[in-house]
Amino acid sequence: MAANKPTTLDCIEGLSAGRKVLLGYAPAALLCSVSYPDILSEETGQGYQRRFNAQHSLDFRRYIQRPSSTSIPLTFNLRPRTDDAWRLTGLSGRARKLVLSSKAGPLLTQVDCQHRLGHLSDLTLELPFMCFVGLTAREEMEVFNTINSKAKGLSPSLLDFHDAQLATDLGGERPELFIALYLRNEPASPWYQQLDLGGEKTSGMTRRASLRTVQKAVKLFLARTTLSRTSDVHALAPIVLDFWQAISATLPAEWAQPRKHFLTKGIGVYALMEIAADLCNEARDPSLLSKRYFCALLGDFITQFDWSTDGPLKGLGGESGVSSAVALIRECRTRARMRIVVNG
Repeated sequence: MAANKPTTLDCIEGLSAGRKVLLGYAPAALLCSVSYPDILSEETGQGYQRRFNAQHSLDFRRYIQRPSSTSIPLTFNLRPRTDDAWRLTGLSGRARKLVLSSKAGPLLTQVDCQHRLGHLSDLTLELPFMCFVGLTAREEMEVFNTINSKAKGLSPSLLDFHDAQLATDLGGERPELFIALYLRNEPASPWYQQLDLGGEKTSGMTRRASLRTVQKAVKLFLARTTLSRTSDVHALAPIVLDFWQAISATLPAEWAQPRKHFLTKGIGVYALMEIAADLCNEARDPSLLSKRYFCALLGDFITQFDWSTDGPLKGLGGESGVSSAVALIRECRTRARMRIVVNG
């Protein structure tokens, strides 16, 4: 291909329900060169797709080269642009010629094909494709979410992130997700940039839990605390943040070593959100709820509990495991109270 020469693809124009699409065929290597996946960057929040799985892609490469192999059409989108980077030329009937400028870089976003195309850049075998015309990035995300919401291996946290991006009133529709994202996005939070969304990881990040884990734990908290009946999500989110600030302040060594402790693993996160509900329900006045309030109460017992991976939480899982973990922590608190009374 000559330098700066535009790429042309012969297509048929039609509709997929209410959306304009192009249908065509092209060599895999060519489709690779003119397209790109919009993978979510957890550092910037841009993009929406899951991180690339090399093994998944290599499996497809091996399969597609077999004599009897085939594939459903690869799905792309041409996002709106203000320049002349791509254009459609009408031919006879539904026939169209898609012209892609070579100066603008890849122009087709890979809505549903990043793993199929990922390792095919050197193959000339022909593949079918369907390309939406003019979907915005938000509309494209909606299509991706619809196609992949039940896909095996797609991170539930990534789907939650999509829901958050597409919601018109996240706090009202899914308060638990609103609060989980608040914990992840608030710079003062010990969870800041620490929740796995399923996209490209932030450089140097120490993983502690997924967005889905914290969201489900917060939902448990909202079901247990009486505050959820009297306070809106914008008031509740800072309270949950204060609680986790108190946890990281009273257990700094355990927080700094997430792989060696259950503190930030699923069982620990769920159990601690139940404890947070206990402490909130005990407060005589909701205005008392603060990092200082939580530190004072947690400091009496939380350091006496063994959070290590060899401690009492080892082997616990599922709903029954969470119930057992909560009971163990509450028992630890009761013993601490008794010692305070005796020694007092």
